[in-house]
Amino acid sequence: MAKKKSGNTVAGVSELVRPIIEAMGLTLWDVRYVKEGAVWYLRIFIDKDEGVTIEDCEAVTRAVNDPLDRLDPIEGSYCLEVSSPGIERELVTDEHFDRFLGAPVMIKLIRPDEKGERELKGTLISHDKDSAVIMSENGEERVIKKKDTVYIKLDDFNI
Repeated sequence: MAKKKSGNTVAGVSELVRPIIEAMGLTLWDVRYVKEGAVWYLRIFIDKDEGVTIEDCEAVTRAVNDPLDRLDPIEGSYCLEVSSPGIERELVTDEHFDRFLGAPVMIKLIRPDEKGERELKGTLISHDKDSAVIMSENGEERVIKKKDTVYIKLDDFNI
């Protein structure tokens, strides 16, 4: 697929596919446009309360493929992948953080904090645009700057 330039690939694709995915009774969880080796991947993550099936992924792939080709929001060729965010899903948007307030999370920091820790676990108790606040396993309230994290994920094995 030859593509033309776009200002913000992920935002453009999200805007294009969100109404299609929502009309199918699913939620758009995230969109990622990443290069692995010589290949670019457009990854669309979908979700629904009862869990995503392979049939859901196939249906979304079919439904978004033609609009993506027609509107051409991506420069260059890429491989389209549609999947569930899986277990231990990464919290990315404000909606994700809102939805999982009170849930156990795992956080990996880019660099060790003042205590020398890079991996934290706790319960998500609040958040804002720049930070997440957790109650750590030892009962300590910790404010974590989102920009200092590799990821903030649900700790599905402790729910």
